[in-house]
Amino acid sequence: MTGKSNDLPLVLGRMISLLFQGACAVAGVIVLLVIPFVILMSQDMLSGIGIENDIAIIQQSPFSVVAILVLLAAMLSALFLFFGKLRALIWSAGEGDPFIPENARHLNAMAWLLLSVQVLALIVGAIRLYLANLVSNTPQSLDFAVDDLDGLLMVLVLFILARIFRHGAAMREDLDGTV
Repeated sequence: MTGKSNDLPLVLGRMISLLFQGACAVAGVIVLLVIPFVILMSQDMLSGIGIENDIAIIQQSPFSVVAILVLLAAMLSALFLFFGKLRALIWSAGEGDPFIPENARHLNAMAWLLLSVQVLALIVGAIRLYLANLVSNTPQSLDFAVDDLDGLLMVLVLFILARIFRHGAAMREDLDGTV
């Protein structure tokens, strides 16, 4: 089954994944550009810039704030790669033959990238909790809800789809070999 498909879901998927990939790149650059300012603020070199409470947090624990920014940049990098893999899948579907070994690898990589985003988000949450407890008089704690499992569910779905695509590609190769 070959031939190019320009149906609306594929066109929208291409545009949205490109838009999200671009947004991740821009946000990642901005996050990385903020790090020097945080370091300078922690050394009291940029007085008068920023909100006083934010400066107090930065001065109390500059390493934690920089760690959050670095982790956010890593998350944005993983999401940038995720949307790149998604675009490759969409292009493959548009070409008419999505059950190829490369797409199984794309889906597997997407699952690992999304899992890394989930793990990094937990670490960022723990550091944010540390900072909140550092500046507040009342102890804070992390709250988990059923909604917090949706990212892990998506990771599981992507791993399953990767296996299905791997099996579909193997079946396609077997069929091509017998015809």
